[in-house]
Amino acid sequence: MKAVTLYTDGACSGNPGPGGWGAVLLYGSHRKELSGGAPSTTNNRMELTAVIEALKILKEPCQVALYSDSKYVIDALEKGWAWGWKRRGWVKSDKKPALNPDLWEELLQLTQIHTLEYHWVKGHASNPLNNRCDELAVAESKKFRG
Repeated sequence: MKAVTLYTDGACSGNPGPGGWGAVLLYGSHRKELSGGAPSTTNNRMELTAVIEALKILKEPCQVALYSDSKYVIDALEKGWAWGWKRRGWVKSDKKPALNPDLWEELLQLTQIHTLEYHWVKGHASNPLNNRCDELAVAESKKFRG
């Protein structure tokens, strides 16, 4: 399997509000940047979308080292919470509805194709690739501000 490094981030101006996401994929000497946004969304939806869109462009199953500053994304995947939400019909252990089930469903399918290892990074710190993802996400969110 090809080893890919993936950095992702989401941004939102207001929550909900105009949002954006950014991703940087690294494979060998190759680097690809992706970004997008939505006029009315949440930060968590943008965090999830960044991971989904980056994984979707991979043409074959890969070993992916995922770096994100979103505890929501990393913990839900690494600790298996999202699978529990799905088993319970998108209900969390506290009996409250799990948010973003449409995106979680898509992401969980992608985790069955690729082998992921999860890394949480501190946001807005000294990680240049995480900072680049933030720049991409913020730039996309600004496209939707009036």
